[in-house]
Amino acid sequence: MAGLIERMSLVIKSKLNKLLDRAEDPAETLDYSYEQQRQLLQNVKRGIADVATSKKRLQLQTDKLEQSLVKLDQQARDAVAAGREDLARQALERKALAQQQLQDLDTQIAQLDAQQEKLAASEKQLAAKIEAFRSQKEVIKAQYSAAEAQVRIGEAATGIGEQMADTGLAIERARDKTEQMQARASAVDELIEAGTLEDFTAGDQTALDRELAAISADRQVDAELEKLRAEVGAGAPQKEIEQ
Repeated sequence: MAGLIERMSLVIKSKLNKLLDRAEDPAETLDYSYEQQRQLLQNVKRGIADVATSKKRLQLQTDKLEQSLVKLDQQARDAVAAGREDLARQALERKALAQQQLQDLDTQIAQLDAQQEKLAASEKQLAAKIEAFRSQKEVIKAQYSAAEAQVRIGEAATGIGEQMADTGLAIERARDKTEQMQARASAVDELIEAGTLEDFTAGDQTALDRELAAISADRQVDAELEKLRAEVGAGAPQKEIEQ
């Protein structure tokens, strides 16, 4: 049972492979692969745009923190000048926190810069590969079209193509039918001459009517011939006397 299932599976796979080979169009396959690569390139470009957007957002936060540092430094100076060291301390503590946040933002921006540069380099490489693939794709498609046309011309010239095979089969069937019809027509003529079949084109007369008519005609001919013999025989002595 297991061996039978394996054989069936092998047969089905072989049939499917043949169907796929017939249905597969190299031009369509190449175009689909090219579109997939272009889609990948678009994804890379969107990734670069997302990184640039994130970096821009961090840079805006950095600008705000730098402005805040300047403001807090001035507030601390003003508090010391006013003799309010407690307020100056608060301003300096906020300044230190802002400086820490600024350092973190700078680190994140640097990471985004590196990532953006890496993606940009990948985009250039991918774009170059896709362009090379596009050129190669068009060359392969042209070569395939030329080879396909050559095969069709060869098949048409030698008669081994499917269409020419169908045409040859149609001619052979037409010849067989013609020979059969000719043989049938000859057989019908022989049967009509032999009296086996009636010729319905001869009016209301049947084969029996025609045969009786032929006998009657023969009798009439015999009667007229006998009459002519009698007339000729009776006139012979008179001609001798006159001579």
